[in-house]
Amino acid sequence: MPPRTRRAASPKIVIERDENSEESSSDEEVEDEQNGVVYESEEDEVDEPIEDIKSREKKPITISLKKFCKVCKKAGHQAGFQGATYIDCPMKPCFLCKLPGHTTMNCPHRVATEHGVIPAPRKSTRHSVDYIFERQLRPHVPAIKPGFLIPDQVTRAVIRYHSRRVTCLEFHPTNNNILLSGDKKGQLGVWDYDKVYEKRVYTNIHSCLLNTMRFSSVNDGTIFGASSDGTISCTDLETGISESLMNLNPNGWHGPSSWRMLYGLDINSEKGLVLVADNFGYMYMLDKRTKDKIREAVLIHKKGSKVVGLHCNPIQPDLLLSCGNDHFARLWDLRHLEAGSSLGNLAHRRVVNSAYFSPHTGSKILTTAQDNRIRVWDSIYGNMESPSREIVHSHDFNRHLTAFRAEWDPKDSSESLAVIGRYISENYNGVALHPIDFIDVSTGQLVAEVIDPNITTISPVNKLHPRDDVLASGSSRSLFIWRPKDKAEDVQQNDEKKTIVFCGKTDSKRKKKFGGESDESDDESFKSKGKMSKTKSSASKKVKR
Repeated sequence: MPPRTRRAASPKIVIERDENSEESSSDEEVEDEQNGVVYESEEDEVDEPIEDIKSREKKPITISLKKFCKVCKKAGHQAGFQGATYIDCPMKPCFLCKLPGHTTMNCPHRVATEHGVIPAPRKSTRHSVDYIFERQLRPHVPAIKPGFLIPDQVTRAVIRYHSRRVTCLEFHPTNNNILLSGDKKGQLGVWDYDKVYEKRVYTNIHSCLLNTMRFSSVNDGTIFGASSDGTISCTDLETGISESLMNLNPNGWHGPSSWRMLYGLDINSEKGLVLVADNFGYMYMLDKRTKDKIREAVLIHKKGSKVVGLHCNPIQPDLLLSCGNDHFARLWDLRHLEAGSSLGNLAHRRVVNSAYFSPHTGSKILTTAQDNRIRVWDSIYGNMESPSREIVHSHDFNRHLTAFRAEWDPKDSSESLAVIGRYISENYNGVALHPIDFIDVSTGQLVAEVIDPNITTISPVNKLHPRDDVLASGSSRSLFIWRPKDKAEDVQQNDEKKTIVFCGKTDSKRKKKFGGESDESDDESFKSKGKMSKTKSSASKKVKR
């Protein structure tokens, strides 16, 4: 067998074997070569003296491990993270903006935030009056936009609160200090983050992913949840008693082709309806009072596609917005709901993770898609063939992670501030961190990126408080509460207790290291003791590169 060439940079492994062992067959050699393993047989060492060969009882075998790219499956290079640096596959376009000609590290949408907005091409529907207003009157009209107050410092945290990753968050509608969280195991957590240690987890509500939660506007103590086990739950937070409103899998598991999972959920408070959608493209409507279906399921997305989001318009509840895996967000009128009767179909290039109406007027739409784009429609009453803006942002990853979703700030009267976690990490003094971004969707500018040097995991689940200047983040199995720096210092001065709670199993070494608290999860990097380390923020600055 002729000798094979090896790459100089490839690592080598030496394996000892008996001299009398049988040689591998040609089929095994071909298979090993395809797997990136190259064997050097005895025939390769032709210059070695015969006496030395005979004197040996065992002969080493050198194995060369070739580099394979996980993206294109070809040898000779690798793609992915190397520390805080993302290395692109040379056979693919830029991972961030999906355009060829450059890499992620020097992508113009990453280096300069003013290049992050792509004006979508659209037909002009304005008439002469609009033209005159924009040219002559608009420059003299002062822009009324309140200053953004960014929660940029962690003041409360529960480490390893859930047994699996966090999937959704929801603030209590009347009690400002109560945060609810769902996880991949179907558990529901209730946490009073002002009292820190006052927390509990309900484990008997769902058997797998709790995908969405919504409060009933009539009874603040009742929350509805949609789960991948095919059930809708109605849970009393005081007693922990949960009632199943609907079960789409009454006969149990009979394979993935028939198992129905529930994702999108919202409540039409005007009509008292619970709206929920499944992984086959259908939407169901239930009466909250009678807890019965009011009609048969309606196909609102492509048959067999997952409907991941539902949102009722805050001003006109009969107007419904849905999104799914068929690359569309769709507008519906609940009064005339039939298959194929959508009022508008908002096309995207990839899966749509979320779609929301603006919180005050309900006239804008904000969507997040897997093509690293945040799309904004400024008016649902105008031309909706294409978005008003496309904002390039790094969130193209949902394997082993909860999907990234850009959400409005419910306190912002200008309806321009949104929050979303970032996938591609940045290098902060030698540490790879994944910031949480605040974006002005009216311009596409990055308002702030908030980080904490102790949080090295990704934070895909983020929720802004509807009344307080508070941000709640779900990172892996942990929960974090962010406040503006000035308010955070006041809270810490008035609170003598530790602000960090460690949950889960403990051992004596970690107890000693953390002063009585420990954690064995992937959140071990969070090593603060009582008081958080100084947090960095880039409010009113460009992204730190």
